[in-house]
Amino acid sequence: MNVDVIIPVCNPGKEFSELLYRLESQSCPVHKIVIMNTRTGDFPEELIKPYENIEVYHLEPGEFDHGGTRNAGADHAEGEYLLFMTQDAVPADEYLVERLLAAFGRPQVKAAYARQLAREDCRELERYTRKFNYPGKSRIQTGKDLDTFGIKTFFCSNVCAMYERDTFLKQGGFVSHTIFNEDMIYAGGLIKAGWEIAYAAEAKVIHSHNYSGGKQFRRNFDLAVSQADHPEVFAGIRSEGEGIRLVKKTARHCLRIRKPWLIISLIYSSGCKYLGYKLGQNYRRLPGWLVHRCTMNQNYWNKKY
Repeated sequence: MNVDVIIPVCNPGKEFSELLYRLESQSCPVHKIVIMNTRTGDFPEELIKPYENIEVYHLEPGEFDHGGTRNAGADHAEGEYLLFMTQDAVPADEYLVERLLAAFGRPQVKAAYARQLAREDCRELERYTRKFNYPGKSRIQTGKDLDTFGIKTFFCSNVCAMYERDTFLKQGGFVSHTIFNEDMIYAGGLIKAGWEIAYAAEAKVIHSHNYSGGKQFRRNFDLAVSQADHPEVFAGIRSEGEGIRLVKKTARHCLRIRKPWLIISLIYSSGCKYLGYKLGQNYRRLPGWLVHRCTMNQNYWNKKY
């Protein structure tokens, strides 16, 4: 079974070199790596010189789109399975591809995503969030889970996610123009079409961020915009319960590790997330200048305002 990897990149550095090395060292060899490079500077060709199976395609900064750019990368792929990654996610070991592929042994599974482990420099609250969102136990997500898990049923992360190519093409790939969240939009379509999504906890990448409150606000704003723009996927799906559960469990974790002062940071970051999310849900009521202040993705709005 051939696996092609698609990675959008912008100003790749040393971390990206490690990502390529670990991808090329997998127990299940990668057939081809497709790099979609945004031109913000010269692409470091020396990073790919050791490898013969890497193709690089260039686009201008204004051309990047979370869904469209990944679809363009898929057009250059040939493998039976497409593995989408981000440039800041590094395989934790040589079994990432093998263990993602294993999830497709279940015929109804048409997408599988990896567990994300925190980096060494990750702050405590974000480290706990990683454990909450990416636990150590694998699971299968189906339409039957909607009443229990709500929007978490559609969870799938293109930080590291594999898709069966034939189904990906039949489903139309990712939405071609989206601000963010192209993975969950596609996953929602899979679930509603009767397919399943696998969370493969044994497949691991190292990936985390120490976002400020402002970045959390803007990220959640864009997340909510993506949901508001796609009611065919998200309308009527319970979306805030998991966030509340995360806050409660994180607060208990702070007490358990005897660091209650972290609850102040938790309240602040959670408030930023919630405010960004609520504004994003109602972005159509906001003036254009305010939308530009709230978003992480300015290019998306240039055609609107």
